[in-house]
Amino acid sequence: MSRFRKLTISILIAVMVISLAACGGKKESSSAGGDTSQFVTISFVVLGDKPKNGQFEKVMEKVNAIMKEKINAELQWKWVEWADWQTKYNLLLASGEPVDLVTIGTDWLDTWSNAQRGAFLPLDDLLPKYAPKTWKEIPQEDWAQSKYDGKIVLIPENDYTQWINHGFFYRGDWAKQAGITEPIKDWNTIGKYLQWIKDNKPDVIPYDVQASTSNFGGWVQSYTPHLELPISTGYMPIFNTESYDDRYKVVSPVFEDTFLDFAKLMKDWADKGYWREDVLNNKNDARNALRAGQNGMDSHHTQTFSGLRVQMDKDQPGSELMMYPFSRTSNNLLEMPITHGGVSLGAHSKNPERALMAYDLIRNDKEVYQLINYGMEGVQYDIKDGKRVLPANYNETNDSFYSDFWAGRMDKFEIPSDTTWDKIGTMYDEYDKIKKPYPYGQFVFDKTAIESELTAISQVTGEMGPAISYGKAGDPAQAVQEYRDKLKLAGYDKVIAELQRQLDAYKAQMDSADTK
Repeated sequence: MSRFRKLTISILIAVMVISLAACGGKKESSSAGGDTSQFVTISFVVLGDKPKNGQFEKVMEKVNAIMKEKINAELQWKWVEWADWQTKYNLLLASGEPVDLVTIGTDWLDTWSNAQRGAFLPLDDLLPKYAPKTWKEIPQEDWAQSKYDGKIVLIPENDYTQWINHGFFYRGDWAKQAGITEPIKDWNTIGKYLQWIKDNKPDVIPYDVQASTSNFGGWVQSYTPHLELPISTGYMPIFNTESYDDRYKVVSPVFEDTFLDFAKLMKDWADKGYWREDVLNNKNDARNALRAGQNGMDSHHTQTFSGLRVQMDKDQPGSELMMYPFSRTSNNLLEMPITHGGVSLGAHSKNPERALMAYDLIRNDKEVYQLINYGMEGVQYDIKDGKRVLPANYNETNDSFYSDFWAGRMDKFEIPSDTTWDKIGTMYDEYDKIKKPYPYGQFVFDKTAIESELTAISQVTGEMGPAISYGKAGDPAQAVQEYRDKLKLAGYDKVIAELQRQLDAYKAQMDSADTK
């Protein structure tokens, strides 16, 4: 063999070795495949008011350093602020703007309606390649609840424990003084508690509530077996199903004695002075007033209570804040839908592959996850005895942080906080004993044929609902009848017939799936 040929072969071998070494030494882009040679920015639509103290930007600098290293991209939050958030969110998705990751919620963010309008990209072919960890860890039965028209259009928040079932928050110390020694189990005992405050605490408003939220849904949960459907009718829920055993039959408690009984009790509470005379215009913050010792009751869900209990122990020592969950009266409680939170890809995303890579990192990379959910250790929190605590020099105004990431939280990466009541597990145990599986996870409500009627119904609930809910509509029987008449004029009969038709089809779908 000539010296020239030997030299040529040696050069070729050397080039091949260098090439192989270069390939072997190339940094993996997370666990996903795909071209990451071009740097891109990925938008993430979240619900909430944009933080103003600069801490969010500092945290995202650290997040994006990891994103750049692993997938050559950066994340950019796109905030849909709370003022008129429903309209803004739906308009954003309808605008054709090329957003990437989008926070979704089938029971509060019109996810199925937006999917019907083509707002999201199908993910079936993209997920295995660009979000492989997420794809493997979510079971097929959960993916089945994430489909519209046979295609996966969202990634569910399926591995996070939370309860957003509502109830009243009341002071345990005052309840004991009122002779209420057991956890409250019904609205009549709540009334007894409020009356004691009225009689014995002249500087306290028993229930300093704003009329912007009705408790009628809680009353229905307490005193009927009805299940609330994931259908928005504005101020007050109008449409339910009969019961868990008859979960495909549409009913409306507004057209039952249930509603009249509620209206009568609220008129009684109003007449007894349990809330302000001008409750319909009240802007006072009930929770702040409770913490200040000027209000006897608040209402919201279990997750809120778990933090508020700790705050009250500090603000009002010995107050022993308690929660009466509306389900306690009836044992009527559904599990949280796994699609209450989650993420979709915008239909006009310019970088869907990289967006999924970014999401795969947020959900499965512990460092990224904890930065986005908690901020920076030493600034936003320290770890003491396995729990998050506030650093000694923490200043709420300067150091607070939130990202409003409700799109893929994971129990395995959560760090317990000393701001969460350490006995909240007792309530979870209570719920676990009575909960029933959420039955409407795959129900895709198409409101095309009844959109104008639903809008008209929502206008009626907004016009008359607050006054009835807080006993300011005059004679309850007359007010309830007028309310029903207006709902009929708005198209109630057409809507309930269409709902029943769709639930009949859904039942057939579920029955068919059960036989396979």
